[in-house]
Amino acid sequence: MSAISETIVREFLEASGFLVQQGRKFVAPSRRHDSHIDFFATHPAATESKAALPFELRPADLKHVRRAVFAVKGWHTETFSAAVMANSPEIFRFALPAAAREAEKVFGTDSGFLNILVAPSLPASKKLRRESIQMLRGKGVDGVIEFPTVLSALIDGVEKNRNYQRSDILQLIRVLKAHGMLRERQMELFRAAKPRAARKPKS
Repeated sequence: MSAISETIVREFLEASGFLVQQGRKFVAPSRRHDSHIDFFATHPAATESKAALPFELRPADLKHVRRAVFAVKGWHTETFSAAVMANSPEIFRFALPAAAREAEKVFGTDSGFLNILVAPSLPASKKLRRESIQMLRGKGVDGVIEFPTVLSALIDGVEKNRNYQRSDILQLIRVLKAHGMLRERQMELFRAAKPRAARKPKS
C-alpha cells in the first residue's frame, strides 16, 4: 500500500508546483537507520504567507511552502489518534535530528524547511484531534495533510477530456470521471460516513 500512497502524494506535490526528489530508492534489510523521509520537495515559485501557516494544511497553503520533507503514512484503515501514534514511534522518525541532517544534504545547511506528515486522517472529535495535533507538534512535525485532502485535490485537477498517458494515477481518475464514476469532490467515495440515528425501541 505504501508504494501507491507515495505515488499519489508525489502526483499531488508535483501538481502543486513542487520539484520532488525521492527520499529512499529501496527497502533496506534493516530500517533502523532509515530517516523515513519519503520526499524532499522544493517549490521554486513559493510566496511568503501574510499569516502563519495552519498546522492542518490545505492545498492552497502549499504555495507558501518553499522547502519541505514529506513522510507518507498510507495506513488507510487507521485514524491517527494520540494513542495510535504513541504505539508507533516510527511515525515521527522523519522529524528527528538524524533526518534533518539528511535533509540538509539536499537543501543545504542555510535553507530552512518544514516537516510535513501525510496521514490517513486525524480524529473527528475536537478533543482527540487537539491531542493528536499537540503530540505531532511536540515531536517536531510542522504540518499535516490528510489523505482525503490529497485525493480530492488530485480528482478536482483532472480533466476528463485530457490524456494523462504519462501518469497511471491521473489516467485512472480521468477514466473514472469520463464514465461518471467521480462527479464532484464530495462524491460518495470520499464522503465521510454520517452516523446513523439511534433507533427508538419498539413499544
